[in-house]
Amino acid sequence: MTTLLWQKPGVAVDAQIQRFLAGDDVILDREFFLHDITASTAHAEGLQHVGILSADELAALKRELAQLTEDFSTGAFVLDAQYEDCHSAIEARLTERLGDAGRKIHTGRSRNDQILVATRLWLKEKLARVAELSRDIAKVALDRASAEAMLPIPGYTHIQRAVVSSAGMWWAGWAEAFIDNAIRAHSTFALVDCNPLGTAAGYGVNLTLDREHTTQALGFARMQISPVYAQLSRGKFELAALEALGSATLDLRRIAWDLSLFTSGEYAFVALPAQYTTGSSIMPNKRNPDVIELMRATHASVAAARTEIEQLLSLPSGYHRDLQNSKPAIVHGFARGLAALELLPALLANLEWRPDKLRAAMDSGMYATDVAVEAAIAGVPFREAYQAAAAAADSAGLGRTPEGSLQVRTSPGAAADLRLDTLHMRWEALA
Repeated sequence: MTTLLWQKPGVAVDAQIQRFLAGDDVILDREFFLHDITASTAHAEGLQHVGILSADELAALKRELAQLTEDFSTGAFVLDAQYEDCHSAIEARLTERLGDAGRKIHTGRSRNDQILVATRLWLKEKLARVAELSRDIAKVALDRASAEAMLPIPGYTHIQRAVVSSAGMWWAGWAEAFIDNAIRAHSTFALVDCNPLGTAAGYGVNLTLDREHTTQALGFARMQISPVYAQLSRGKFELAALEALGSATLDLRRIAWDLSLFTSGEYAFVALPAQYTTGSSIMPNKRNPDVIELMRATHASVAAARTEIEQLLSLPSGYHRDLQNSKPAIVHGFARGLAALELLPALLANLEWRPDKLRAAMDSGMYATDVAVEAAIAGVPFREAYQAAAAAADSAGLGRTPEGSLQVRTSPGAAADLRLDTLHMRWEALA
């Protein structure tokens, strides 16, 4: 390992203790390394503005940081156990190539504000992806809601057949859900879109750092002004980002549950494309819906990451090493969550309804609500209409069709008035 910046003369570093302190930082920091390089470039520009670096030193640092970006991207440079973390790796590389100019890069910084800004840039990138995927999923659902607006499907409450529903209503529900998920991701993006670079370890430094420049150079909407709040926001912002992701994966879990039921032999309402199923290793007669089952499991990882960070935040103000453990949670949570969401648009676009199975599942009792409401419209008090419809549920479907039931379902948002134009307007506003 390279010499530690904080190592004191005459004090030996215990290898076992250091392994515990470092944890999986080097592996995890591969996620954040390019963002750290980007932030280091902006920091170097700011140091030149306040006279710490000469113009020539800045040019050399920017050249070497750009080369390090390329080397890391191509695999010519590997972030491995010889380094304590991504920050020490950058400084070691610059010192090796540039000597004293490389040693100056850490001026006015702490490793804490270094990882704060790198993870903040990373969170923005991930939240933008959540918003993008939510928008894509909503568009598929809107398109299918329009195309299949009046395709009858059974509607369930308590996992019991309840009323006649439609594919249009099913799709419109997911469309509106993922429009909201995109909005929440955008809102959380706006929350975290502030620059902590230059707050050091939470108390600033005795340099007039050009924080306005680094804020603009890094594409942040605003500066995070208080160094104390920069520390308070670590974990809090990560928690908010996971909650935004969790809104999408929570809906994903419920879609996956529907599809788990609808693809079962007992329902057989939906056929999945073959690539979304796998063969049994022991039962030659069956295909397994493994993709949707693992989609169903995904929210557990996001929820676990959120819980892990929430438990870390039982701390007084200021920086604490405990917060290092927020990194594995967000890396794991977003890796699992985004991987599942990325598969969802194509899955939804390509699943097929089986109309014969859908129609066969309609029974007479599913029209009882229609009968009760019609009697209420005719002037019968609803309680009496309800009781009469319940008593005659077995014959409620006589002379009725699923299509007829849907055509008179005229309450706003119901099958005959899906309000897809309103949902389209909300979707378009996401762009």
